[in-house]
Amino acid sequence: MAYSVPLSRRGKPWFDDGNIILLAETDDSEPAGYFKVHRGILARQSEMFAAMFDIPQSDDVETLDNCPVVRMYDVPTELANLITAIYDPVVFQNRNVEDFFFLAGILRLATKYFISRLRTQAIRSLTQTWAYTIRGHDEMVSLALSSPIVDGTTYPYVHPLHVLNLAREVNIRIVVPSALYFLSIYSLDSILRGDHPKLTVKHPSRPSSQLALHDVSDYTLMYQHRINVILDFIRHTCGERVIGEHCQSPPKQCARVFSRLTANIHQSFTPRTGPFHNMGQAMQWIDDDVSICGPCQRAFRRDVTDLREKLWDELPSVVGLPSWSDLLAMDLPPSSS
Repeated sequence: MAYSVPLSRRGKPWFDDGNIILLAETDDSEPAGYFKVHRGILARQSEMFAAMFDIPQSDDVETLDNCPVVRMYDVPTELANLITAIYDPVVFQNRNVEDFFFLAGILRLATKYFISRLRTQAIRSLTQTWAYTIRGHDEMVSLALSSPIVDGTTYPYVHPLHVLNLAREVNIRIVVPSALYFLSIYSLDSILRGDHPKLTVKHPSRPSSQLALHDVSDYTLMYQHRINVILDFIRHTCGERVIGEHCQSPPKQCARVFSRLTANIHQSFTPRTGPFHNMGQAMQWIDDDVSICGPCQRAFRRDVTDLREKLWDELPSVVGLPSWSDLLAMDLPPSSS
């Protein structure tokens, strides 16, 4: 006998003309979800779905609404979002932490069921915030400084530890260096306490809020590297800057400007200083100082720009990862475009 699913228990999406029912159930308190879908549409997106749906039609097959039932041990909200994304174009956004959890759920199941189109789209969206280029880093920081506070948290509204743990969970590496870099701005004791508002938010799609033991060493390496970079910049790039023959100012005038810059950066330095943003600020300070000559100003901007690009290119190697281009080829190969 085929039983019907009560309206109150039908999840979304539910297609009356569907020919298979997915039953998502978990061990937690979230209620089970029933989704009536079209096996052909889902099977076309995933060979794993195709194999799962290849159910022999016999009397002992569980049925509901005259459709075979396939039990899915996934978070119901994640499965609902995945199915919807298969049927309709999905747009990933970054308006609040809910948008990140939405992406995390789809990325998690797209990886599990080998749905490459959605996995690629989710990874590309992640890299818009957790960038693999210095330009992307600058755009992220600019947004962080200009975006409004949402639910008491600042842009990008998600803790970098959640991004790192999601990346580990679904085996993507292109966002790991950036996530570790921004994670290193947090002190280790605050990470271990896990009491930051971005870490304590509750959601069924939330990645782990614990720093994995194997990531402690990467965090430490990135933390020390970040401190070394900013100290070297203060001491050498700024403090020991040599004024060349191109200088058009009176003797020692430009040298005094760089001495003043060095003192200002050193005074503003804290363990949470981000060197790439700090270098950008230094360039802007020099650009705005009318007492420095044009050639010295342009030379400093050129040298710092080159240094930022060099250091950014080296960032993956700090934690033993391949180059950005290699990571890009692994996670977002040209064939996925």
